[in-house]
Amino acid sequence: MNEMYERTQMLFGNENMEKIKNSYVAVFGVGGVGSFACEALARAGIGKLDLIDNDVVSPTNLNRQLVALTSTLGHYKVDVMKDRILDINPNAEVNTYKTFYLPETANEFYFSKYDYIIDAIDTVAGKIELVVNADKVKTPIISSMGAGNKVNPEMFEVADIYKTSVCPLAKAMRTQLKKLGIKKLKVVYSKEKPIKSETGVRYPGSNSFTPSVAGLIIA
Repeated sequence: MNEMYERTQMLFGNENMEKIKNSYVAVFGVGGVGSFACEALARAGIGKLDLIDNDVVSPTNLNRQLVALTSTLGHYKVDVMKDRILDINPNAEVNTYKTFYLPETANEFYFSKYDYIIDAIDTVAGKIELVVNADKVKTPIISSMGAGNKVNPEMFEVADIYKTSVCPLAKAMRTQLKKLGIKKLKVVYSKEKPIKSETGVRYPGSNSFTPSVAGLIIA
């Protein structure tokens, strides 16, 4: 094992570190939640990663996303994250897909090849499609629920989707997944009531310390 993972190996042992090194993980969404999940996976020693996101870094990302720097504005998030991962672990294999994941683009991916899938995308339609496809091939998946309009990272919990409360996104997901016959889904969600923005804008407010914690919990 590489010297950089010596401290991690002390915690998990040789056999588990070998499993981590040989694991293949897909991260759908490399934003406020997904970028921090990617970082933690890379530093843990995951050997192979697929990064899926079609977005580029914008000024509004600077307050919370690991990929967002003034020097990376306008760059694809997956490209920035790939460079960062390889700077951490040059031996990692990182594939990037500049794809907006929706039902229309799902056929670009073979979900059975992954050891684990992380859902950190924003759209309900995309999240549902991703969960359904993972369920079909029995690939483990964990899904991020709403991290916007929240300010208390201590309120995050890991739970089954059907045991969540408060979170509007989780509620919408529960309704559709039940109709589709999906019996379980591991999620990270917050029990904090969403803060109502005073600005009147439709998109959620965000900060540096809430979505990042969700991403680290997911990893």
